[in-house]
Amino acid sequence: MNKLVECVPNISEGRDLDIINALAEVVQRVENVVLLDRHCDIDHHRSVFTIVGIPEAVQNAVYQLIRLAMKLIDLSKHEGVHPRVGAVDVVPFIPLRGVTMAECINLAQCLGKKIGTELATPVFLYAQASPLTPPRQLEAIRRGGLDGLSERMAGGGEWIPDFGPQKLHSTAGGVSVGARDFLIAYNVLLQTDNLSMAQAIAKSIRTSGGGLLSLKAMGVALPSRGLVQVTMNLTNYRETSLNDAYCAVQKEVERYGVGIEESELVGLAPQAAIPPEYIKTLKFRNWNPDQILETRLVQTGFR
Repeated sequence: MNKLVECVPNISEGRDLDIINALAEVVQRVENVVLLDRHCDIDHHRSVFTIVGIPEAVQNAVYQLIRLAMKLIDLSKHEGVHPRVGAVDVVPFIPLRGVTMAECINLAQCLGKKIGTELATPVFLYAQASPLTPPRQLEAIRRGGLDGLSERMAGGGEWIPDFGPQKLHSTAGGVSVGARDFLIAYNVLLQTDNLSMAQAIAKSIRTSGGGLLSLKAMGVALPSRGLVQVTMNLTNYRETSLNDAYCAVQKEVERYGVGIEESELVGLAPQAAIPPEYIKTLKFRNWNPDQILETRLVQTGFR
């Protein structure tokens, strides 16, 4: 297996283990593919799968996943704190070994065409797979949720889907399919239930608010914990590290006189993004060395 691609589909189901297990099983039945990790969150009502394998096999596994998710998940009954517009909300392809970004773009486009044609679901290409200039970004697709996206689609123009019908699927919404480099999903839990505080902190530290480079952030409430969270995406961990993000949140919460309860890595991250000293200083919740991408690859035989 000289060519390896990673795909990290985000699924709008984080509570029903029967559904999550069924989706995992359909991926695991595909040859030359391994489900390296799955992360489920009941408050976000979302699961993140990390899939690795031969490019064509990964593409097939993700298609099978989306097809089954459309049968099992009804967005009209979905409630969660994380923004979403699809039963399988986002599908990014990431070059891992012996694969170029151009090949990942082709995988995204071919999968998008198959979803649009065979599953009659609108597909929006984003990040490096987007044909638009500038490229369509994920946050723009999700803005305003299903209603916001539906209104933009009705206006046509750049919101005509790249593939599929110009109308959201009645229960499954749409799918965002893209190609990108590594992204680290990282959450910091605050010792307060003040949502406005978490939202203000997120706004001040993210790139769009004049904060850190390559950082997206939002504040959300976690009803199951009675606390709030700053949830972040680090789109380039070399420009802004996990430690940079943690320290930025810490500096802001200290201004409010509260503390940090813990932090959490969602899914896997490259070894280079998590030097050993981070394990203690970032107050990780239930840290597991298996969250290192390279460790999981070795464990599953992808050396």
